[in-house]
Amino acid sequence: MTAHLALIRRHPIKSVGGEGLEQVTLQAGRRLPGDREWAVLTEAGERHALAHQTGGQPDRWLPKSCFLRGVVSADLQAIVGGWRDGMLHLSHPRAGTLVLDPATRGQQLIDWLRPLWPTDAPAPTRLVHGAAVWTDQKRPLVSILSLSSLAQLEAQCGQALGTHRWRGNLWVDGWAPLAERDLIGRTIRIGAAELRVTDHVGRCDATSADTDSGTRDIDMVQTLDRLYGHTDFGIFAEVVTGGPVRLQDQVHA
Repeated sequence: MTAHLALIRRHPIKSVGGEGLEQVTLQAGRRLPGDREWAVLTEAGERHALAHQTGGQPDRWLPKSCFLRGVVSADLQAIVGGWRDGMLHLSHPRAGTLVLDPATRGQQLIDWLRPLWPTDAPAPTRLVHGAAVWTDQKRPLVSILSLSSLAQLEAQCGQALGTHRWRGNLWVDGWAPLAERDLIGRTIRIGAAELRVTDHVGRCDATSADTDSGTRDIDMVQTLDRLYGHTDFGIFAEVVTGGPVRLQDQVHA
C-alpha cells in the first residue's frame, strides 16, 4: 500500500486540547503553523518568563517545565478542541465546555483549568503568546508518527491507545511498523513539502493517560522500554521545502 498522510493535528495551546485539519501549508524552517502558539505558565515558570519578556509576553523560547503539562496532570490529556469561528472551543469530560478568545480571556481559561491541576504543583498563572512557539524542543521541528506502528503497539499492549495521547502533528498510514525509525537523516516528501528527518521522539509519562477519561491506563514509558528497549515513539523532521500538505497526500520516503 502506498503511504499517505492520514491525519494532521494541531494543538493551539500547549497541553490543552487539539484539533484535526484537512490541510496545512508548511514553511521551511518553521513548525506546523498554529501549533503550540499559546501556553499556560505556572508559578515556577514565571521566574523564567519575567526575566525574558517584552510588553508583558515572553520574548524567547522557555523550557517545558515552565508550563502546564500532561506529565503532571493526566486530566489535561482529556481536553479536546480547537479553533472555530475565531474562538477556541474546549471541552473536558468533567470540567465541561469553554469558549474563549485567548487574546482577551486568558484568565477565564486559568480558572477553568485549576480544578484539573494538582493542588500540590506550582499553580497556573497566565496564558502567554510570545515570540516563540511553545513546543518542548527549541528547534523548529514537526513530529511525524505512523498508524502502523501504533497498531502494532496496541496489539502488543492488548488495548486501544489512540492517536491523541501522542500529540503528534502528522500521521502516516502505509509504512511498515517502526519503519520510520530507519528514516533518520533522510528527506521525505509529503505533498508539495520536503522534510528532513532529524531525531526520534522520546516519550514521557503524559502518554500514560487515556485521553477519553484523563486517567492513567498504562505505564507507557515502561511499556515502550520493555517492548523495544527504548522509550521513543515517532520521529521529528525539519521542513526544508515548504508547501501545502493535505490529507491523503502520498508520502515518499
